Amino acid sequence: MGGHELKQGSAEHYLIKKEPFYLSIADEKALFLAAADARLPVVLKGPTGCGKTRFVEAMAFALGRPLITVSCHEDLFASDLTGRYLIAGGQTIWADGPLTQAVRMGALCYLDEVVEARKDTTVVIHPLADERRTLNIEKTGEVIAAHPDFLLVLSYNPGYQSVMKDLKQSTRQRFVSICFDYPDPEKETAIVIKESGVDEKTARLLVELASKIRNLREQGLSEGASTRLLIYAGALIVRGVPPRTACQAAVCEPLTDDAGLLETMDDLIGDLF
Repeated sequence: MGGHELKQGSAEHYLIKKEPFYLSIADEKALFLAAADARLPVVLKGPTGCGKTRFVEAMAFALGRPLITVSCHEDLFASDLTGRYLIAGGQTIWADGPLTQAVRMGALCYLDEVVEARKDTTVVIHPLADERRTLNIEKTGEVIAAHPDFLLVLSYNPGYQSVMKDLKQSTRQRFVSICFDYPDPEKETAIVIKESGVDEKTARLLVELASKIRNLREQGLSEGASTRLLIYAGALIVRGVPPRTACQAAVCEPLTDDAGLLETMDDLIGDLF
């Protein structure tokens, strides 16, 4: 194979220019920054839409480091992370994958919902997540020592995935774990106001609705109403959509197709709005 490489994005391209809005829930910021300083990989555990991705963006900004995010899925191969050979202009060209780029430039590499990826894919990160801090690229025979600023961050939802979709102990025990949950009502209200532009009274009602819906998990609802969905509902309300319609479209329908659960949630909306 030829030794040509495809020119790819610079570190500057992946820097977050504007500070993301993130309201601390506990001591997660201090814990993350300490882990970063010690060059320890981090895994974020918590329900969908509770702020894990926004938190990583805020931490990348605070550290002044590039952020490369990969949304994991069941068809994600190791080569999608490390890179592959491409044919361009009659030449064979090597193109680094997002993980390799992050390792070389000293970026935060965020593998979102990592348990969705193929099992053989996660093995690639093991040498990066222990004292070796190296990435082995089988196709080129290269062993890359991670840049001193490189940090590996994973996330997943432990309350959602099946036994077949869980992190192996061999992976889990390489990471510092930070647990996330939905914010307390006051903080969640503040977040909804800030992110959607809705008034305080409506934001409090949305948060109260979410609290009631989250209690329905005992009745078969697989996921609770996330803060993200409340922000969506608030954004619709600000733009003139009636509150009940906004809540149905942005909160209830995304959560389930079960007619009984939808009826129950519609009753909750009716009581509040």
